[in-house]
Amino acid sequence: MSNSNNRRVYIGMSGGVDSSVAALLLKNEGYNVTGIFMKNWSDPAWPCPWEEDRADAMRVCLKLGIPFETWDFTKEYKEKVVDYMIREYASGRTPNPDVMCNKEIKFGLFFDRAIKSGADYIATGHYVRKSPDNKLLKAKYLEKDQSYFLWTLKQNQIEKCLFPIGEIESKSKVREIAESASLPTAGKKDSQGICFMGPVDIKEFIKPFVKKEIGDIVTTSGQKVGTHGGLDFYTIGQRKGVGIGGTGPYYVAKKDYETNTLIVSPVTDTQALESKELIATGVSFACGEPAESIGDEPQTSIKVQASIRYRQEPVPATLTLLANNQWLVAFDHPVRAVSSGQSVVFYNGDEMLGGGVIE
Repeated sequence: MSNSNNRRVYIGMSGGVDSSVAALLLKNEGYNVTGIFMKNWSDPAWPCPWEEDRADAMRVCLKLGIPFETWDFTKEYKEKVVDYMIREYASGRTPNPDVMCNKEIKFGLFFDRAIKSGADYIATGHYVRKSPDNKLLKAKYLEKDQSYFLWTLKQNQIEKCLFPIGEIESKSKVREIAESASLPTAGKKDSQGICFMGPVDIKEFIKPFVKKEIGDIVTTSGQKVGTHGGLDFYTIGQRKGVGIGGTGPYYVAKKDYETNTLIVSPVTDTQALESKELIATGVSFACGEPAESIGDEPQTSIKVQASIRYRQEPVPATLTLLANNQWLVAFDHPVRAVSSGQSVVFYNGDEMLGGGVIE
């Protein structure tokens, strides 16, 4: 960020403290900063506080003395993120809408419009770092590292992105910077839930779109312990909300669509939730090249560390190229609760190499 030279940056302003501090740091570095609030979700049936967030973002920009604009992506967000999420649940998979939101909205529509409008860079409040040679690295503050959600980014996008708070080592330090600059969002709580939608009850949200066929809940030993209201409402590894009383807790181990049976595992049966391999599709290595690489793609077999969910400690694994851009991910030791539709993300130490979707 030192080579600012008054270069033009459009920063996504969510109305939270992270993007507020990111805008402050960019301005202090000498960038020509414009704050952009993305309106993405507006449904009276599932309200989110976008108006309040927009007002907070506007107040921050006023405090910093930078221009502010609102870009409306509600139609595209519904089509590219919400409809995708519904389709995935309806097909028995567990989607990751935050990954799709980053791909299609923040680093898709927002990125493209900003660059076409004359921006040299876009910026966000993501906790992630960028190396001098345009590789994505884990954030200094590992507990908030968000590199897992950015595996779809391409090199031509990364080189035009700035992540100002990636070098900050704690959330308390972010708030301290905000307070010292008297930013209106310094004490604002972090947002929760789905990207731009907030804390949505997923089970209620998808209810009109998925099968609600009642079936048996059976343990891994074959004992019936209850009934379910539709397999699509459950996620592998889920414990809360399974709907079994008394002898629990139980974890969702498998969804058998042929028999419409939900198979659950008691705490004592840890092996039922463990897997040593998975198949990934849509794999991309554009965020960086592993050490043993040929051009822009790795060789047919390569050692990485892999995460199957956000904030999971990466596990040593071997990637093997199969047919049709499918990759076998074989873990050195078992991982818990692999869920189709989620992302598997590859690392080499702090460097995020890329990822794919668990098939």
